[in-house]
Amino acid sequence: MALLLPLIHIFLCSLIARAPVSSGWGIEGHVMVCKIAQEHFTNSTVNAVVELAGGELAPLCPWADEVRKQYRWSRTLHFADSAGDCTFQYSRDCHNTKGEINMCAVGAINNYTKSLLFLSHFVGDIHQPLHAGSELDLGGNTIKVQWYGNNTNLHKVWDEDIVETAKQKFYDDDIDTMVESIQINNRDIWSDEIDQWMNCSAKNFTCGSIYASESARLACDYAYKDAKQGSDLGDEYFISRLPVVEKRIAQGGIRLAEILNKIFDDDSGQKDQKLLKERRIGGVYQA
Repeated sequence: MALLLPLIHIFLCSLIARAPVSSGWGIEGHVMVCKIAQEHFTNSTVNAVVELAGGELAPLCPWADEVRKQYRWSRTLHFADSAGDCTFQYSRDCHNTKGEINMCAVGAINNYTKSLLFLSHFVGDIHQPLHAGSELDLGGNTIKVQWYGNNTNLHKVWDEDIVETAKQKFYDDDIDTMVESIQINNRDIWSDEIDQWMNCSAKNFTCGSIYASESARLACDYAYKDAKQGSDLGDEYFISRLPVVEKRIAQGGIRLAEILNKIFDDDSGQKDQKLLKERRIGGVYQA
């Protein structure tokens, strides 16, 4: 299966306008990743996204979750679960249940640089730590827990519940206020780290394997820690994990902007344009 798709088509916008979405970071997590990315777009990227998407990118970023049923082959492209050893190894871990290689979020990021909505969504997905969790528990989906007394599972806690609780407790139930708080951290306490977030020593156009490796480590250090089958998670877990969630949303946004700027910015040079052409011709690209 050729994984490269053309740039977003007009019909996608009509689908998105009526599509209820769920999963991934959750609607709001994906929107926040893309809102942060938008703040770091070059002028060329802003113009290209407006032309392709008909406006802002952020409201469209959850779309890939809605089309899982329509594009069943895309289901495994939302995560990069590992063998449960807190590491991600592309050759070992990037495959679907049929053993087909490149069929994971990292493969999708590498291969969908010409499909705006898929790329924007999958970059967000891979920054959620349990999207690189253990395949033994389906990234925390089979770990049933309580969140402030309500039944849920660990994966959903990280997809949605931490974000939703933070929004209600600290941000007047307003997503834009939460995004602005994360942006303040980008300009302040994380400012010295941003260059490192964007610095990829690999020769690849994207750095999906690095993002997945970070998430796999964070899944062990934070998501799974102190969360067992039947755990009742509350303030202690929430307060200590929220900074991790907010930082991963920030990193996802910064990195998505970097990737899109490379694609759309005329100043990015002929090398990137040549690489995009090779990807378009060559089909599947493996990290």
